[in-house]
Amino acid sequence: MLRWFIVVFLALMCISWLSPLLRRIGFGRLPGDFRFRLGGRDWDVPLASTLLLSFVASLIAKWI
Repeated sequence: MLRWFIVVFLALMCISWLSPLLRRIGFGRLPGDFRFRLGGRDWDVPLASTLLLSFVASLIAKWI
């Protein structure tokens, strides 16, 4: 179970680091992706994009 927490944490960190690049491609604007301003800072919660990217990653892992 700890392994899954680490994997999810690393995946969310990678997506947050790559979010400016992914936003140019179109990720982060899907229905289910939340963006809000709190305390003078923009916060992104890319739920739908995360699910889509994890699905693609699982397909790639299954084929390899």
